[in-house]
Amino acid sequence: MKRSVSDRARQLAAELERLFAQDAALAEELNDAHGRLRDANDRLWSGLHPDGLRAVYGDHPASEAARLQATVHARSRVLDSPDLLGAVQDAHWQIHHAHCDYQHIAEERRRLATEIGEVARDFLDELAGAGWPEKQARDANVHNLADAGEPHGTGS
Repeated sequence: MKRSVSDRARQLAAELERLFAQDAALAEELNDAHGRLRDANDRLWSGLHPDGLRAVYGDHPASEAARLQATVHARSRVLDSPDLLGAVQDAHWQIHHAHCDYQHIAEERRRLATEIGEVARDFLDELAGAGWPEKQARDANVHNLADAGEPHGTGS
């Protein structure tokens, strides 16, 4: 059965479609920040390999041999670096920045979720006002409703 869809419902569906795309972009940014966190943490951890620490602090009788062996076993970009402390500091700051980015994006996404909820409620109310049963209104495809019909008609 074809149901009437008001211009306002189509506008709200288009707004939801835009917000969903924004959420998908934020999810990609979160994944990127998470990947940067994981990569920097892996670099930092491999730089903290016990043999690598001995090599850094010179506690091992053959520091250069220990450093080379630790590099082979840990495959550490930190231990391969000519500036070990600088490499550890670099990993630390990459973790810090990625963590800050992750927190900021997560907060943006939380705010966006609130906005999506408000628009979704208005959308459901608009469809219910046009006689749609709540289940059908909840199951309505916002992408189809946003793209369907004339901008100034009741559509189908």
